[in-house]
Amino acid sequence: MSMFNISEKAAGEIYRLLSEEDMPSGFLRVRVVPGGCSGFSYEMGFDDKIDDTDQIFEELNVKVVIDKFSFDHLDGGILNFSDGINGTGFGIENPNAKASCGCGSSFTV
Repeated sequence: MSMFNISEKAAGEIYRLLSEEDMPSGFLRVRVVPGGCSGFSYEMGFDDKIDDTDQIFEELNVKVVIDKFSFDHLDGGILNFSDGINGTGFGIENPNAKASCGCGSSFTV
């Protein structure tokens, strides 16, 4: 079964940001794109249009949408949010990544 999880903290931050942007029907789109120092990198941004081939994951009343190409690289992953001393932002625990770069935003499959 295909799966992508959203941590409670990530869901709360998505909800907060969508409220600030006044996008009640919006969601976070997560993409994998070629590039970065390890071969692929993550892109995230708000959107309000869903394509027929998108995978939709919902947690605590927020949606994360992933296109088919990207989901092939993210299946089984977890979206987290960190606001600690080591930086603030979203991150993905990706079980499909064989290696990642030091900055954590690029990976190899």
